[in-house]
Amino acid sequence: MSSDKVAEATGKQQESPTAMHRGGAPLHGGLIVAGVLAKQGVEEIFTLCGGHISPILVGCEELGIKVIGCRDERSAVFAADAAARLTGRCGVVVVTAGPGVTNALTALKNAQLAQSPVVLLGGATAMLLKGRGALQDIDQMSLVASAVKLRKRCTSVAAIAPTVERAMQVARKGVPGPVFVELPVDVLYAEDTVRKMMVGETGGGKDKSLGGRALANYIRYYLWKTFHRPFTWAAFRGADQRAINALSFQGASAALGRSKTLLRRAKRPMLVIGSQALTGLRDASALRKAVEALGVPTWLAGGARGLLGRNHDLQFRHARGKSIRQADLLVLCGVPFDFRLKYGLGGARGGSVVAANLSANELALNRRPDVALQMHPADFLVALAKDAPTNSSWNTWVDEIRARESARDQEIAATSKPAVSPVDAVHFFLRLEEQLPENAILVLDGGDFVGTAAYILRPRGPHAWLDPGVFGTLGVGGGFAVGASAVRKDAEVWLIYGDGSSAFSLAEIDTCVRHGFAPIIVVGTDASWEQIARDQTALLGAPTGTTLLRTAYEVVAKGYGGVGLEITEGAQVDRILEVARARSKEGKPVLINVQLGKSKFREGSISM
Repeated sequence: MSSDKVAEATGKQQESPTAMHRGGAPLHGGLIVAGVLAKQGVEEIFTLCGGHISPILVGCEELGIKVIGCRDERSAVFAADAAARLTGRCGVVVVTAGPGVTNALTALKNAQLAQSPVVLLGGATAMLLKGRGALQDIDQMSLVASAVKLRKRCTSVAAIAPTVERAMQVARKGVPGPVFVELPVDVLYAEDTVRKMMVGETGGGKDKSLGGRALANYIRYYLWKTFHRPFTWAAFRGADQRAINALSFQGASAALGRSKTLLRRAKRPMLVIGSQALTGLRDASALRKAVEALGVPTWLAGGARGLLGRNHDLQFRHARGKSIRQADLLVLCGVPFDFRLKYGLGGARGGSVVAANLSANELALNRRPDVALQMHPADFLVALAKDAPTNSSWNTWVDEIRARESARDQEIAATSKPAVSPVDAVHFFLRLEEQLPENAILVLDGGDFVGTAAYILRPRGPHAWLDPGVFGTLGVGGGFAVGASAVRKDAEVWLIYGDGSSAFSLAEIDTCVRHGFAPIIVVGTDASWEQIARDQTALLGAPTGTTLLRTAYEVVAKGYGGVGLEITEGAQVDRILEVARARSKEGKPVLINVQLGKSKFREGSISM
């Protein structure tokens, strides 16, 4: 990326919004946006093109920022979300006005609940035409209000750079989350283009009557406001300013001391680490060392999976609820008492709870901890591990948990049916677990099939597990795989789909082909929304609305330019997995359609 081009794009605009850049073309607002992104270290943006945002896309390409065009705005946001989680920096997505923004809303809300720093840049109709029936003109600011930390509309060219810079700051600060910047077409295109556009749309300049002259004068004033009015920070005063205030850490030292005392006295401590603990961390080695130094039995949730590698003596995956009921000290790091922990009613009632979380709301959700620290969970664990107390009495507790863990693993393995046709899901994942390389990134998108995967697959390291998060959104798969492939070119990306969820984003195979990404996509086909169907039939007597077809998803993949494979019996699994990995290394996305038999492995697993 040329540093002089970046400086030109962000600097000349301060001198004159009508300045020319290389080649003699006017310096347009899209190039200013691109210059800010480049200065912030953004290497790629995700998008679905539209006339309202074309200057941003062209500007990014000119400054060497990779423009990755997806097939759906939701996937573009999901891709930016995945990029943010895996790199520790902001993920940036650009969508066009109206339907572009509304299509992005579900993914935007998912990013908010997953606490992922995503910057959504949305196009909008020209300010002069707003509210007059222009194409795709809707109140976007109100629509996104509940899903973002900050929402701002740029009303002048001079406001572009500071607004986008502030958006990226807010997205990362405090509890990370998405922000929205609305960029009307008249601040993105060059002044001469906007003048011609407005004169053409309004007829200004042709009518010499008093009204016509008044309109022409107003257009001149409007152009001055848009292109020549200096920027002031007054636009950022008000309620939105509260979103960027620093969090308070008062009392952290005393709370940390009390946490160490409780840990020293504990006989049955346990540690639960959630996704937030890895938020913003490009290197998780200090966090891992802290957990190892503490020596406390540890459960990893969501994006924290993989922190301790594949097989670590302190890491446990099963019977978390039973351990919570028996523990005399529960340490929660980046995890609230929500449905995943039975709203705080699931145990440890006779013991103590220590919680560290960036969010004050999550710290107090449903049950108040005995010690609450509003700080980054990773910082807390590193501080807690310093001069960490050791307690040999934990050995018996750890052995008890390890015995339960081993028994559950053996129980799962015993349900495997290697030789059946169609394929047994447990058998498939047991075999995949043995073939996953050390650089694998796992993307999970689905219900029953994906739930089975979560019992068996073990990410090999940190930042190697991508699931929707607490919102439980179906459809993240294609976008997550695109985002992961874009920012982790050294990784082998595995996308695990249910056949129901696959239809949300299967078209992103086309995106992968166009951009040279080669994820391995597994579709578990049982012709059903099985997680819903199983309990719905048991409770209500009918599978209404849950039946699908055994669609040839491997043929769909071939149609998009990828490689399509099919597994119909257990004996084929190892060979087809080897073929898939080899074809992926050739640079093409691969889809494996796994024909599944019915299973009762996850009966009663529906969450509501």
